[in-house]
This record gives sequence, C-alpha cells and structure tokens, in this order.
Amino acid sequence: MSSINFKSLEECLEKHIPADELKEVKRILYGRSDDNVLELPAEAKNIAAENGFEIKGYRILAKEEQMRKPRLVKIGAIQNSIVLPTTAPLEKQREAIWKKVTTMIKAAAAAGVNVVCMQEAWTMPFAFCTREKFPWCDFAEEAENGPTTKMLQELAKAYNMVIISSILERDVEHGDTIWNTAVVISNHGRYMGKHRKNHIPRVGDFNEATYYLEGNTGHPVFETDFGKIAINICYGRHHPQNWMMFGLNGAEIVFNPSATVGALSEPLWSIEARNAAIANSYFSVAINRVGNEEFPNEYTSGDGKPAHKVFGPFYGSSYVAAPDGTRTPSLSRDQDGLLITEVDLNLCRQIKDFWTFRMTQRLDMYAESFKRASQLDFKPQIIRE
Repeated sequence: MSSINFKSLEECLEKHIPADELKEVKRILYGRSDDNVLELPAEAKNIAAENGFEIKGYRILAKEEQMRKPRLVKIGAIQNSIVLPTTAPLEKQREAIWKKVTTMIKAAAAAGVNVVCMQEAWTMPFAFCTREKFPWCDFAEEAENGPTTKMLQELAKAYNMVIISSILERDVEHGDTIWNTAVVISNHGRYMGKHRKNHIPRVGDFNEATYYLEGNTGHPVFETDFGKIAINICYGRHHPQNWMMFGLNGAEIVFNPSATVGALSEPLWSIEARNAAIANSYFSVAINRVGNEEFPNEYTSGDGKPAHKVFGPFYGSSYVAAPDGTRTPSLSRDQDGLLITEVDLNLCRQIKDFWTFRMTQRLDMYAESFKRASQLDFKPQIIRE
C-alpha cells in the first residue's frame, strides 16, 4: 500500500489536473463532471471542526416525474479510528468510541440525515486478526438488548433517524454463539431486526472464521420511513449474488459497513459497491474504517512475512454510488469522517425503466445453472475440438 499520507484520490486529481480537464476526468471516473456539492448547515460543520473529523456533503438527484413527488433521503456514512490503545480496559475502549461516534451522529442530525450507518464492528478494534479469543470475545453483546443498541435507540428517537449499527453479536439464546451482525434501529427508537454477515473471509489477517461463521438470516430488507434498506456486511461485497439478493428483495439502499486494509483490497474498493448499484438499480453505501490498530501480541498472516502487532492501515475512502452509475467523491483515506449524501429514491425505478436490467435478468435460466453447479457431479459446460 502507498503511504497513509496520500489523503485521497480526489485531492490528488484536484492538485494536478487543470480545472477544465478535471471535469472530463470526473465524468469518466465518477459518471458526472460536477460533484453536486450539498451545502451543509453551519452547526454540522462546526461540530466537525471542533471535534476534528471531516464532513462532506453531495447530492444525487433523479429526473422530475409527473406522477410521483421526489423521494429525498439524506444518507449518513461514518468512518472512524479507534480511540484508546487496545491494551486499555475494554469498557473504556468502547465508551471512548461511543463518545466519538455519538458526536458524529449529532453532526449528522444537525445536517438533517435520515439514515446513518457506521463501519463494521464499530464498537471495538478489529481484533479478529489476532485469532485470540480473549479478551476480544468480551466485546460481543446482544443485538436487541445489548448496551450499544440501547444507547443508539435513544439517539434514533431523539433525532428521528434510522441507525444501522454493526456489532459483534452474542446470541445468548443459542449457546452464547457469536456472529458478525448489523442491527437496524428505526427512527422511532425501536429495534427492527438484524442481519448476520453472509460471507466470512479466510484471507491474510482476516481470520474471522475463528470467531463466527456464515450468517443465517438470509437477505432481509427493512422497510423504514426513509426507504427500503439492507446491509451487505464487508466481505459480502465480493459476492455479486449477495448484492443481487438484496435487490431482488426490494432494497433501495444497500449499506456495506466494512473494515479492510489497503494492501489487500484498495484497488477493488471503488469498483464493487458501485458495480452493485448499477447491476441492481439501487444506491450502495461503502463504509470503511481508518487508521492503524496495534495489539499486545504478535501474530502472523500465513504469508511468510514476519509476525507483527499492527493491523492496517484501514484506508477509509467511504462513498455512495447510484443506480445510474454515478458516485460521490470519497472521504479521505486517513481521517475520521462523515459523508452526507442527499439522494432521490425515484432514481431506482427510473433506471429500471431505462436499462431494463430486471426485465432482461433471466433468473430462470441462472437458477437452473446454479442448481446444476451445486451438484457433486457437476461438469463445466466446455466445448472442445
């Protein structure tokens, strides 16, 4: 990975490309030549400035329709680093992160955000790299009645905001098993439900199968006051069928709370969520944490390189992609940040009408092909001379 001092692709482009050429570069890279900046309230910007995090706002609108009014929704995406050393008492680590992110949610509320999502496992360091069960399993908590959910329920109700919270879940009703789970809290402060991560990595430092296995909640879509939302947790973004199923179930916005590092995945990052938005005619929201995280004991990555204690750097770069292929600029690669994007959900149906991807999808054909491919006696359809 390049130096963490490389703030963002956008900063580099603006620094080195003349303004008239930059518009064409952005059209090719991001699908639109203008960033369509959303002016944010002074209160939100002041909170960000006083607390040292980046805040950006953009708009992705749809065509004006004759039979439907615009369905404007403000989406918030939060990326953040941990606060205390990983050697600090766990409760203090969590409380420090709570305090930081609560302030960022307050800024989102000041900007009128309707739905906000945090990064993967936001309440803790990403300790799964260590393969150590203790003390990291102690961060796990109940999805519906855990302390993080209860804390966020108060904020959701106070700010009339849907909150998506990615946690390490402990299922006390099923043998204290652990899951990687996203909790959805309605803007009325009520627990709506949860989704468990469908695809679990076994690559590099991402040793998550040590702690939990593939989820068992399918592909739920949550119908909220601000649209139909779903959550594709981290590694699931590498699986097109995972994205597809949320679309088939009616999602209009799919959040992708993640924790991923540059040496592994950065060239893929800007492609996958955007491609999903195009292929499935919904908005996608890619969120990644930032910073390095150092652990007490050395661990190896199974790649022949020396053991190490530092995991990262996580490269941030959170962004929103639209069904028409456009996307916002990213947050920075190295700073806490809040990305606010005003979208018109009418764009989802407009793009379905224009490109007819759903009409031409051929689900029946692929269903039969998938069925054959899953059989033990499957043979690839290869024709040879």
